[in-house]
Amino acid sequence: MSMRTEGTSYRPAMLAGLLFALVLVPFRAIASDALWEKLKAGGQVVLMRHAITTPGVGDPPGMRLDECATQRNLTDEGRRHARRTGEAFRSRGATVERLLSSPWCRCLETARLAFGIEAQKLDALSNLFGRPENRARQVDELDALIGKWQGKGNLVLVSHGSTIAALTGVSPEPAEMVIATPRSGGKFAIAGRLLVEAR
Repeated sequence: MSMRTEGTSYRPAMLAGLLFALVLVPFRAIASDALWEKLKAGGQVVLMRHAITTPGVGDPPGMRLDECATQRNLTDEGRRHARRTGEAFRSRGATVERLLSSPWCRCLETARLAFGIEAQKLDALSNLFGRPENRARQVDELDALIGKWQGKGNLVLVSHGSTIAALTGVSPEPAEMVIATPRSGGKFAIAGRLLVEAR
């Protein structure tokens, strides 16, 4: 009797494990492929968080935007991850029509390493961490920018986790991308999230 009970109690756990392996993982791959297809077709807006930086939260005391040495910057791992992300765009045929970045050095370097060009600085993409007084202004400006995007290619915005979260409600990992699809009436919808594997 006890053996039969053990057998029936273990079977659901085993089935759950199989379902995870056979269903959930492929679903994630399918979702990722669908987002890459959207990017290949163009007309999307990519909100990308800068890649991995030296440890810390916010900015060091005395940080200056015109002096990268005073900021938290990318690590070698972060630089590799940025390059890998750009390689994924090229291999998938996803074109970048316009590239904008926060004026912080870690964002500018992420953009340059990923896409091979210098990004145009945009103050609305600046770090909101510790700067709540700027939130409404920056979110309104970015909301309008994304909602009216009508390019044939994609608009890529490289920013900070705090800024992307304030705009979308999504808190991305380093180098993760939140894909936004412009809608009529100047609105946009979140299509999903993409994170290229760092190797």
